[in-house]
Amino acid sequence: MKLVALPAFTDNYIWMLHNGREAVVVDPGDAAPVSAALDAQGLQLAAILVTHHHADHVGGVDALRPRLRGRVYGPARERIPQPFVALEEGAQVEVLGLAFEVIDVPGHTAGHIAYVQRGVDRAPILFCGDTLFSGGCGRLFEGTPQQMAASLARLNALPADARVCCTHEYTLANLRFAAAVEPGNRAIAAYTESCLALREAGRPTLPSTLETERAINPFLRCSEAAVAASARAQGARNDDSVEIFATLREWKNRFR
Repeated sequence: MKLVALPAFTDNYIWMLHNGREAVVVDPGDAAPVSAALDAQGLQLAAILVTHHHADHVGGVDALRPRLRGRVYGPARERIPQPFVALEEGAQVEVLGLAFEVIDVPGHTAGHIAYVQRGVDRAPILFCGDTLFSGGCGRLFEGTPQQMAASLARLNALPADARVCCTHEYTLANLRFAAAVEPGNRAIAAYTESCLALREAGRPTLPSTLETERAINPFLRCSEAAVAASARAQGARNDDSVEIFATLREWKNRFR
């Protein structure tokens, strides 16, 4: 089974899993990169998985339907192009002989979901949409800080070797913010160097791993003393993890 990141727009990735014959794609905001990859490798499109309703994640769904041999799956509480199979917490999608578990992760949008493929002989794969980014997390367009903090905690409870397949190449910008939050964190500096090398070589920084994110992502490190201290300097009223998270998220919104 091969995992491929298909670039789309200016900084999106559409994730594709394929076995050399059939493929499943996640969040196809644009049909063109998917069609090109299917044609280039002679693949049939077996399923489409959607994490949330934003146009850069669903914009290519209808254009891909003529090629689709299976179904479109998406969050039950969001408006996804019809028809689709509505999913919520505890559901499981079976495709390509693989099981994809569904986790409710509201915050970026009200009904956002993530998919976890536990893997057969490799590390689990987490398709987390715009909830968790490498070095960061999504903006809170519809949810609350409490919801997003809880959603990130749920993802962070997955195995350390889980591969984090988020949908934007925001890593270097996120790491600049992470370094401002924790200027003494050597893991952030080292990871920044490795990501710079990847981008200079024209390669994606993704997937990351949860083990890496636990070391460098401030939004998963709200209980760390240095992170809490930086949040207090930005106006956090106490060391409650949700208060720290909310302060960091607001700081990131205006960070340049």
